[in-house]
Amino acid sequence: MSAKTPDELREQVRGEVIVEGDADYENARSVHNGMIDKRPAVVVRVMNAGDVMTTVNYARENGHVLSIRGGGHSGPGFGTNDGGVVIDFSRMRGVRIDPNGKTARAEGGATWGDFNAATNAFGLATPGGIISTTGIAGLTLGGGIGYLTRGHGLSLDNLVSADVVTADGKMIVANENENPDLFWAIRGGGGNFGVCTSLEYKLHPVRNVYWGPMFYEVSEAETILRFYRDYIKHAPDEMGAFPAFQIAPPLPFIPEDRHGDMFAAIVACWSGDPAEGERQFKAFHDVAEVKAEMVGPVPYPAINAAFDGLFPPGIRQYWKGNFVKELTDDAIAAHVQHGPAAPNVSSTMHLYPINGACHRVASDASAFGHRDANFSMVIISASTDPAQDDVDTKWVKDYSDAIAPHSEVGGYVNFMDDDDSSRVRANYGSNYDRLVQLKRRFDPGNLFRVNQNIAP
Repeated sequence: MSAKTPDELREQVRGEVIVEGDADYENARSVHNGMIDKRPAVVVRVMNAGDVMTTVNYARENGHVLSIRGGGHSGPGFGTNDGGVVIDFSRMRGVRIDPNGKTARAEGGATWGDFNAATNAFGLATPGGIISTTGIAGLTLGGGIGYLTRGHGLSLDNLVSADVVTADGKMIVANENENPDLFWAIRGGGGNFGVCTSLEYKLHPVRNVYWGPMFYEVSEAETILRFYRDYIKHAPDEMGAFPAFQIAPPLPFIPEDRHGDMFAAIVACWSGDPAEGERQFKAFHDVAEVKAEMVGPVPYPAINAAFDGLFPPGIRQYWKGNFVKELTDDAIAAHVQHGPAAPNVSSTMHLYPINGACHRVASDASAFGHRDANFSMVIISASTDPAQDDVDTKWVKDYSDAIAPHSEVGGYVNFMDDDDSSRVRANYGSNYDRLVQLKRRFDPGNLFRVNQNIAP
């Protein structure tokens, strides 16, 4: 029997059903981005796949907007809504490892911190994100870019199978052999096609890495970016490194009199033999004088949490991003002009490399349609002060506008904000038309529309 009210829904699910007026409602409606202030009618903290199926049916049959929340890190706040239903996976975070088969099965609410802690015990890892509190599901379905990407591909390239609840409330398995069209679509098509209650990944031997940020005088930014452009083309696949602009936080490895100063930076991760790391980092020290650094061998999970302090829950965020084929001289000039004007310590630009293993996957092998790009750039402003919103947002928009002529029309869907709906076709790239056909097949009513939406 279908539920018509939250009270009836409570009788049919194992998890908590939270509505306005309940003691935990304010906490239940919040997402990571403090700019998002929405009030859903119902939040269901699901406990199992059956809860997800029941809640999908409840939302569809009662005509409610439906949001899916894993880690809650969506910049536009897609993990919540006004007046609708939220499926909250925060009670489903288990990770099970098969060390012999080198695979991991994780529930839909697991974060990369959860995942990496579980896999590292076996000396294994898969490409994930940069912040440990990010959910594995949202990151993977949009792509999944991180330190191990050049060596082992995107997160979605390592997805083996997923349990998916579709818009009709049924759960099906999606992999290369079962429902292969759906499996193709969820690897890059975001949350447009269903709710992943669990995801299975292949793992790679990675336990410790040689990692760290290196800070240079901001006057060296042009030199650093020119060096990086040439270096990363031919770097070993085990090297994941990206340039950034960063105001120095008050950390012990930075001279106290430089706290608050703007620097150019390179954050690098060598995932080969850590004993080889110092030699591999020599090029970063030769290009310009390193003014402050914190480099050395560390367990892989530690680097995934290194920047968590800059992006705590509730910080106010605004994003823009583009794919980049070539880092031209004109692009570098735009970066040098706008990057150093970042308004606060949590505002930055990162230029992530997506060559190496990413380029060895065909553009039509999954829904991720930008295999010819060499970089995925993100510009993010983040602050705890609402009075800074206009300043922060303007910096991102001005920077993005300046760099757009030197970038691709499309960008990484996980770096889009809520005012980027006009870019949807370009963001999904060469596979957009096939994605539309599959959307019509799996979600003709567009129940899963609180995302970078592929309209059926």
